[in-house]
This record gives sequence, C-alpha cells and structure tokens, in this order.
Amino acid sequence: MSVPIVSLPLGHTVDGKVVTGYVLQNEGGMRVMISDFGGVIWQLLAPDRDGHLADVVCGYDSVAALEASEGYLGALIGRWGNRIANASFTLDGVRYDLYKNDGDNHLHGGKIGYDRRFWEVECVDGEEPSLILSLLSPDGEEGYPGNLKITVTYRLRSDMALEIRYVATTDRKTVINLTNHAYFNLGGYASGTVLDHVLELDVSHYLETDASLIPTEITPVDNTPFDFRTSKTLRRDFTPDERCRALQVAGGYDHCLCFGGWQEGSLEVKYRGYLEDPTSGRRMELYTNQPAVQLYSANFLTDDGNRLKGGLKKQTQSAVCLETQRMPDSMNHEGFTPCTLSPGEVYDYTTVYRFTTV
Repeated sequence: MSVPIVSLPLGHTVDGKVVTGYVLQNEGGMRVMISDFGGVIWQLLAPDRDGHLADVVCGYDSVAALEASEGYLGALIGRWGNRIANASFTLDGVRYDLYKNDGDNHLHGGKIGYDRRFWEVECVDGEEPSLILSLLSPDGEEGYPGNLKITVTYRLRSDMALEIRYVATTDRKTVINLTNHAYFNLGGYASGTVLDHVLELDVSHYLETDASLIPTEITPVDNTPFDFRTSKTLRRDFTPDERCRALQVAGGYDHCLCFGGWQEGSLEVKYRGYLEDPTSGRRMELYTNQPAVQLYSANFLTDDGNRLKGGLKKQTQSAVCLETQRMPDSMNHEGFTPCTLSPGEVYDYTTVYRFTTV
C-alpha cells in the first residue's frame, strides 16, 4: 500500500513566512523530506545492508540555521549552478552583469538564488509519490534575461531511487544550469569522514581551474587524481598539497568532471557510476542525461558555530556532493557545453540517485 505524502511545519523564515516540509515514503521504507523553501532535501533515509535506516544527507534542524548558513546544503540551485567568471557574460552582443557573491565571481545564482526562494508545491500520491515544485524567475532577476518558468519534480521511485527532473521554458534567450546541492554521507550524516567512500564515475575529462576556481581548460583525466573510471576511495588520491596543484587550490575535490559519450539534445538517462560506503554497505548509483558532474568533497564545510542536525559540528570532508550540471562558466568559453535556452525550446534534464546495498 502506498503511503500518502505528509506535510509538516518546519519553522518560519526571518520575514515570518512558514516553511513546510513534505515527507515522501515508498514501500521499501525509503523516506525523503523536501521543503518548499529552496526545494531543500532535509532528510533522506536509506537502509544499510542489514536493513537499518540512516539519514544520508547533511543539513540543518531549523529554518533559522538554514537561513544563517552558507553551503547550499540540499538546496535547488539556479538560475546558474556553479561559478561565472567576473559575474558577467555576453549573449548575442549584450553584456549581462550579475551579483558578485564569490569574490569577483558569481556563484549558484547570486544574492538570492533559487535556494532562498519559496516554490509552489503540488503533491502526487501513489506507489511512487512525487513532489512537483514550480517557480517563476522573472526577467532581470539577479541580472539574468528572460522570464524563466521552472518545474522540478522529486519522485521517490519503487526501486529505491530519488529522481529529480528539471524542466524550464523562457520567453527570452537566457543561460541556465540547474542542479541540486545535496551533501551525501552514506554512512549517515553524523558518521564522520567520507574519504573512505568508494567512487566510480564514467568520466573522460575534468576542468582545470585558476586560483578562484574558475575553469580554464578541459583536461583528460588520465594519470590524474580525477580518474574515477576504475573504482577507488576518495582518500587514495586525495592530495590537496604540492603534489597536485588542482587539489591544492580547491583544498580537495571541487572540480567539474565530464562524462564520456554525452550528446546534446539526448534525453536518455544513462548510468554514470556509483558512490559506496563499505562500512554500511550502502551504494548510491548515479544516472543522468547531464554532461558533467561537480565533485565536491565539502572542503569549505568548516565550523562556524552554526551546527548541523543534532548539534553536529561541521567538518571538512564529512560529505561529498555529486552535482550534475553543464560545465561551469560555459558561456565564457568556446568548446564548453552549450548553456543557452531560447523561446520555444525546453530545458529538460533528469538525475537519479538510486540506493542499493552490497
């Protein structure tokens, strides 16, 4: 029997608006809670090899802590996920200036990105319950052109997968790169470092960056710490020091990895790899029709007095993000992935995180 979606108040924002959480559950016992504020994944419970459930996403207990935080934990990101150099781009001869919130650069949508917006919600009960979030991002918001209509559908599938589908249309040519910024720790969010997690990804190239983490060039992964074509622990090549300049600059993994064989316009959602915690036996398979993934080892998740769930102190490398997306700063580089959306076109991308055990 399917379990109806349950809604519950999570608290108030600083301006007095009520934040609501929606709990989806499947017959396998997997459970996810998502809020209308920022589309945040507050909780994701998945079983280990013995059937014991644990919450495998880092986040906060309260709306106050969420609003006071940086790091975008669990939130929807847009209109542009990742960085844009010099907070500007030129489209059809017109320059657009964006908000600078990462030094001289623009990050994750700007001052008030989609992670800080209230989304309209539609609940769809059933064996595979869905939460459909809708948002209108007006022309000129954060400097971007075009009225962008967005729906993001979270579907909790019966095969123990969380599917996230992003669909958008515009009335004016614009740039777009939507993603979710979930911080995963498959041992449970409070279980410590993820450096012993095993990762395998079908990636052929990665993006080198400058000192401010702006991409500079596309580089083959061969003989680099970014080669995850054969499974390995995150720890094995984790050398954020003079042995690897790319990791040293970022303090760890914070790089765009590019999937092999991607084709523009294809809606085929392909298996691209997995993340696994050997201790609990939880494995999270990654499927997507996006061309790349930002691998981030929570290098900036440092103690700022704003505690995580259960009063947990923030620690670097206590989670890992797999943010499927277009190449960052694409609009400012020839040869990077296409990143524009025009009237009459539909932006339609899906990412699936499927949980199993080994």
